[in-house]
Amino acid sequence: MTETHSHAEPQSTSDPTVELLEALIARPSITPDDQGCQALMAERLEKLGFDIEHMPFGEVENLWARRGGDGPVLCFAGHTDVVPAGDLDAWSSDPFTPIERDGFLFGRGTADMKASLAAMVVAIEQFLGSHPEHRGSIALLITSDEEGPARDGTLKVMETLSARGEQIDWCVIGEPSSLETLGDTVRIGRRGSLSGMLTVKGVQGHVAYPQLADNPIRRFAPALAELHEIEWDNGNEHFPPTSFQVVQLEAGVGAPNVTPAELYARFNFRYCTEWTHEDLQRRVGDILDRHGMEYELRWHLSGKPFLTKPGRLTDATAAAIRDVAGISPELSTGGGTSDGRFISPAGVDVVELGPVNASIHKIDEHVRIADVARLTAMYQRILEIMLLEKDPSA
Repeated sequence: MTETHSHAEPQSTSDPTVELLEALIARPSITPDDQGCQALMAERLEKLGFDIEHMPFGEVENLWARRGGDGPVLCFAGHTDVVPAGDLDAWSSDPFTPIERDGFLFGRGTADMKASLAAMVVAIEQFLGSHPEHRGSIALLITSDEEGPARDGTLKVMETLSARGEQIDWCVIGEPSSLETLGDTVRIGRRGSLSGMLTVKGVQGHVAYPQLADNPIRRFAPALAELHEIEWDNGNEHFPPTSFQVVQLEAGVGAPNVTPAELYARFNFRYCTEWTHEDLQRRVGDILDRHGMEYELRWHLSGKPFLTKPGRLTDATAAAIRDVAGISPELSTGGGTSDGRFISPAGVDVVELGPVNASIHKIDEHVRIADVARLTAMYQRILEIMLLEKDPSA
């Protein structure tokens, strides 16, 4: 951290969302350690009449909080865990000491996604202050395992809710969806993520006698070229095209005159609804077989593609953004994966609305302070439209 900003003090603020956000940032909740963030949120929700249910699985803390017993259920979802800060000396200030500077609030997790969590809680407080007798139910699903393996977080909570017949109708996830201005982009789906772990077998040998060896690099190279040259699809109305990327490639025994016995490659598909993961697996297997190599291939499906088609929730989210910010958002399915992949399959309409994402996972992560109050207002307006106004399609 540079000496210039190491002793900067947070400015006093009367905004309740910023105050809660600063309290959350001060807890170094690196995956999967929640560091009391969920307890802080639960304490405030319990005062509003929420039933609080902590759902720990393994090392992961999860929170399910619900107010009301009837449907429809509007759920806010998010994660308290953050990625590691990285090189502390590269930060302008302590990543877990919230610092307000030049109209921004700095700290790990400000944008991804503690600003959204604080905005959710305060929006609910303000909504219930005016409308305690709303229809339906309000819920929150919060995990500490979104940035990690994501096996004991939202996935397990959704399995638990499903097993006892508890249904969510609409879900607003606080992922940082905005690109340049708060509210300019709303995610209504995500591509699927499928990873392959490939080991190509060969026979180790001397480089001067290739006829006595079987170099796995030589066998895999044309197959790799073909995989990269394929135009998997052109995307569709809602999704960008499927992409194929190699993320790891290893071979060699450390000597310049020896061809290796094995090659290891890891690759990933970000695929749209033009494919199923089974079809992609078959296509890759056919290519590898055609190139005549001995191999072992393991697959890991991180999530299937999901899509919330335009309707009540997307309309309400767009209307809330227009009412607060005066702009109309783009409805997008870009970006990586999110916990929406675990929520949507239960028949839930899912949207993602959160801060500008330019600084997430970076040194000096930050959020514009004015956006924190605006995001709170957007969430509150979504509550008003969904739980107070009559469904025009009813």
